[in-house]
Amino acid sequence: MSRAPHSRTQPNSYAFETEPLVKPTGFREYDARWWFGGPGHDKDPELNLYGVRALGEGLGTLMHERGVDPVIAVGHDFRHYSLSIKMSLIAGLMSAGIKVLDIGLALSPMAYFAQFHLKAAGVAMVTASHNSNGWTGVKMGIEAPLTFGPDEMARLKEIVLGGQEEARPGGSYEFVDGVREAYLDDVAKGVKLSRPIKVVAACGNGTAGAFAPELLRRIGADVVAVECDLDYTFPNYNPNPESLQMLHAMRDSVLEHGADVALGFDGDGDRCGVVDNEGEELFADKVGVMLARDLSAVHDNKQFVVDVKSTGLYHTDPVLKANGAKTDYYKTGHSYIKRRVHELGALVGFEKSGHYFFNAPIGRGYDCGLVSAVAILQMLDRNPDKTFADLRRELPTTYGSPTMSPHCADEDKYGVIERIIADVQADAEAGKTVMDQAVIDVNTVNGVRYTLEDGSWGLIRASSNTPNLVVVVESPTSEAIRNGLFADIQRRLSGFTEVGAFDQTL
Repeated sequence: MSRAPHSRTQPNSYAFETEPLVKPTGFREYDARWWFGGPGHDKDPELNLYGVRALGEGLGTLMHERGVDPVIAVGHDFRHYSLSIKMSLIAGLMSAGIKVLDIGLALSPMAYFAQFHLKAAGVAMVTASHNSNGWTGVKMGIEAPLTFGPDEMARLKEIVLGGQEEARPGGSYEFVDGVREAYLDDVAKGVKLSRPIKVVAACGNGTAGAFAPELLRRIGADVVAVECDLDYTFPNYNPNPESLQMLHAMRDSVLEHGADVALGFDGDGDRCGVVDNEGEELFADKVGVMLARDLSAVHDNKQFVVDVKSTGLYHTDPVLKANGAKTDYYKTGHSYIKRRVHELGALVGFEKSGHYFFNAPIGRGYDCGLVSAVAILQMLDRNPDKTFADLRRELPTTYGSPTMSPHCADEDKYGVIERIIADVQADAEAGKTVMDQAVIDVNTVNGVRYTLEDGSWGLIRASSNTPNLVVVVESPTSEAIRNGLFADIQRRLSGFTEVGAFDQTL
């Protein structure tokens, strides 16, 4: 039995330097995220290094409890504090009797690859993904290629916060060289473009800068590296290919260099964003439709999985219908979609956030931004007479929104969503209309996605990673209908003082 962590400890104090701090809300649905902070930040930290050690010991205890081989691959992203967090995590894992294989600076998919490459039962990747500096977290799994879901996270939370970690003998540490090179070899294996497609590789000075340009050159692309020098201050923009700031920078670069496409990678390299040759910023779900069209024409497996934030085109697109493609809409979240892809044996899973999960023969089932980039370039290579913009214009027109994230505290967001679901369901049952249209479907698999007669839909859900709600709207009919549906969502949220202003608007 270890010391149960505090949920709040004043920084710059004796207690902060001697007692573990782990805020309970950091244990999220399928990974862990905390505000780590540092000098110059007003917000109090939610985690300290002793708390990270407790997390490591708890994870090791869970591995023993689940009866898996006590061997884990551990990596970290490029932030100035990530290495210290990783070493504290490793100290806890070793205390719990786990053999630790340290793969060094890594992308999340490189850490997932290491499970296969090193035959490690577990993986722990220290990363805040696309969150801004000051955040940290851990992505974990003990059954490749899957990562933790709600059951594992709930048990880990119980172990750590309850001080139930168990120290065991047998823990050890080994730094393993060569995993980066093996990972790049694995992604590039058997791939060679027939022509030198000109690609802007945008990395926002994040970890992917040490991987993406080299990988793209290996497969024969003509690479223009943009913000690929590692700099953990992120001097240009936060590496997040869902961010309009990053997409705008990619647009400017693709036009400046006359590139065929711009590919942008997030802070831990498991997502890939796209801007086409005309500077059009493409939502990842639309790129997924393009890839599904391409892949369903060349593979026998035509089963796909998408998240509830994604466009309705996966069900209505005439090309996908003609190719015999089948699509399952499921919960948003990289762990959920990964598991659903695994369960259904799907060829690919697509998330609107840009997480793509390629199964064999393309990938290994986990989300990898570099595998996504390769698939996108192969699609272009198979269409030598068409530009990316040509392929985009072949899609049926829809009018979608960016992913919008009004603030809502972790302690409040799920309660707000429960009340919103009840509100939408009550309106639908009462026959209330939205812009003179009936609500014909209410999907509550993840928040609430409600659909109107013309196929327009709106989604409101709680973010799994940050203290926010998530709002998306789309209409196959017009911008006016899309905007009207967004106004309906704004009206529903306006009655909640717990919900902040929208970070983006239409």
